[in-house]
Amino acid sequence: MEKKTQSYKDLVVWQKGIALAKLVYQITVEFPTEEKFGLVSQMRRAAVSVPSNIAEGQARHTTGEFIQFISHAEGSVAELNTQLILAVELQFCPARWLLPRQISWRICGAC
Repeated sequence: MEKKTQSYKDLVVWQKGIALAKLVYQITVEFPTEEKFGLVSQMRRAAVSVPSNIAEGQARHTTGEFIQFISHAEGSVAELNTQLILAVELQFCPARWLLPRQISWRICGAC
């Protein structure tokens, strides 16, 4: 018998999203002060959007809506990766912080 997910917090994909958001907060602490309301703010919003969309999708209780919100989460991952590429090119952080190409699949494929 399958175990029914009771909460979005039970979803591995949501847990990975939270870990990603925490990592982005840690990374951006070291960014230049003048980027606090620019790139830092955008990166943090994109990162927080990943688990937030997953939670909202699960709360909707229909498969179609859940898939729609997973798609939004994937978009946020792409947005964040673009911002990380820019941050590396501006030398705000090392290239090792770039998200692997398959990160979207890993996060959103865990559903």
